[in-house]
Amino acid sequence: MTLSRHDQLTIGQLAERSGLATSALRYYESLGLIHAERTAGGQRRYARATLRRVAFVRAAQRVGLSLEEAGEALERLPAERAPSTAEWSGVAATWQDRIDQQIAELEHLRRKLTGCIGCGCLSLTRCALYNPQDRAAATGPGARHLELPRPEELAP
Repeated sequence: MTLSRHDQLTIGQLAERSGLATSALRYYESLGLIHAERTAGGQRRYARATLRRVAFVRAAQRVGLSLEEAGEALERLPAERAPSTAEWSGVAATWQDRIDQQIAELEHLRRKLTGCIGCGCLSLTRCALYNPQDRAAATGPGARHLELPRPEELAP
């Protein structure tokens, strides 16, 4: 589908309107998140609807989706026009589950931090509450007690 000049944006215009660097837009394009037509001189031209796709990817990232997951969601939406209410609702429903999971994980982390800070020792090597006899050392390096539980461990 060839667009008129009025319906096209250069990469600079898309960057300015979206708030992303041109390098980020080229990266999004390399991942297939957005698409450009090329002029005879090889310059990228983006459909105005690309602004919505970029906004969608940024919203997905704020929810915690990876770029790969955002791409999978975009595959379920039309590329050439704004999604309908039904189309958007289908994608948003999958995000709702993701948001609920993130809330549960953050609440779990808050409880762990509050308990650790509340005990007063502030030591993950000596803490009798979270790490008696330094058992965490056997599980590997890093902040073992602040890692998030698996989703099945969060169930009420």
